[in-house]
Amino acid sequence: MQKILIIDFGGQYNQLIARRVRENSVYCEVHPYTMALEEIRAYDPLGIIFTGGPQSVYDPKSPQVDPGIFKLGVPILGICYGCQLIAWSLGGRVTAAQNDSAREYGKTLTHFDRSCPLFQGLPEQSVTWMSHGDYMAEVPAGFALTARSDMCPNVAISDETRRFYGVQFHPEVEHTEYGRQILRNFLYAVCGASGDWTMADYKEQSITSIRERVGSGKVLLALSGGVDSSVAAALLSEAVGNQLTCVFVDHGLMRLNEGDEIEAAFSGRELNFVRVNAEERFLRRLSGVTEPEEKRKIIGEEFIRVFEEEAGKIGAVDYLAQGTIYPDVIESGKGDAAVIKSHHNVGGLPDYVNFKEIIEPLRMLFKDEVRQLGRELGLPETLISRQPFPGPGLGIRVIGELSKEKLDRLRLADFIFRDEAEKAGLGQQMNQYFAALTNMRSVGVMGDGRTYDYAVVLRSVQTSDFMTADWYRIPYEVLDRVSTRIVNEVRGINRVFYDITSKPPATVEYE
Repeated sequence: MQKILIIDFGGQYNQLIARRVRENSVYCEVHPYTMALEEIRAYDPLGIIFTGGPQSVYDPKSPQVDPGIFKLGVPILGICYGCQLIAWSLGGRVTAAQNDSAREYGKTLTHFDRSCPLFQGLPEQSVTWMSHGDYMAEVPAGFALTARSDMCPNVAISDETRRFYGVQFHPEVEHTEYGRQILRNFLYAVCGASGDWTMADYKEQSITSIRERVGSGKVLLALSGGVDSSVAAALLSEAVGNQLTCVFVDHGLMRLNEGDEIEAAFSGRELNFVRVNAEERFLRRLSGVTEPEEKRKIIGEEFIRVFEEEAGKIGAVDYLAQGTIYPDVIESGKGDAAVIKSHHNVGGLPDYVNFKEIIEPLRMLFKDEVRQLGRELGLPETLISRQPFPGPGLGIRVIGELSKEKLDRLRLADFIFRDEAEKAGLGQQMNQYFAALTNMRSVGVMGDGRTYDYAVVLRSVQTSDFMTADWYRIPYEVLDRVSTRIVNEVRGINRVFYDITSKPPATVEYE
């Protein structure tokens, strides 16, 4: 399988680059800039992309690469910081912009040299998205200028002999009008990609890999009933059959009636399905805990302890399987990347796990790719298109300290929101929507009397990959019905807010 290597320098759009590459049926992985040259050779990339980043290449503390990467004979595309790094590393000069005209931020009219392979098929000019305060004062020997803006003469550079290219703008973002075409040109016109990355191939390769790894061993899958773990269950079932046991831990942090619904959905399938009712032990461990990362780590550890106990009942279970996906890995910290939040199945795992190995067959897939794989495995669309639900459940949707009373209050408010959204026909338009209970209390008036109760916040987003997301514009009349029902039907809530923050700067979940 052909592979593109994306070298991460800490830019905010780096995972979006990976999505754009895979949209072109080319496999890729994101690795930190500290990846050793020997590892890069072993990866055997068809091409390499240097991402953007917040630092200046001339700063001695800025992230750099082994100079040997430029001698591998592999095409390289540098984006923003990555472009400047190519110029700096190969003898050019990069400086801080001396005046405002050399700095560029936001939408910028850009003129292209269409003889450059990157810009084949593009119009002579279009809008790109800039975000740079440094300036390539001199480009290295052997490089030509292939794009310019009214403010900057060296928006793009290319050395076609060595197949090195750099762009100061961000082709991966929607604001760059022909960004997808530019990346496709790099993949196909420069790197010679054939587009051999398909879910059908991934399925077969994964099944073969799982069989070779597991052999005659037993596998215990942490089944939440969500899209990711359900697809993992179907894939593992096809790979190892009755060697698989799916354990659903009802930790008391599920949505209204969800535990019963999950049991009904999976009990009829050809799976060894086990439900463990563990509400009391989880709430006991979480009592008095308010810090979000501590909550996640406690939940992650308690999950593992339950799975270890169930494995003991089954006897000689070697492998723990999880529905971890790529955004989970990225947000939990990878290499030098910042931890956005520890996912209970990645950064929330305890130091000691009493299993031979952990299997994560979806670890390198984005959410939409997981859904594609589910279709390849023949899962029903109702399950594939199901609303995402985090492993820590409502534990990270109740802000602050948890209690059964708060959880029950949130369960009902969340149900009302989802019920009204479905009645309004909005369910398939919103990629994720839910209610969260804040720890803010305020004065209200109900029945001519004073109340001092909690506020609930509604959250709804549209997204393709959950790496970025925009808030959904719910019609006012729907919000009105939801608000009216919640304050009338849920005791202890007297205010309803609607969150209109996109990701970034926010995350989809609250904790």
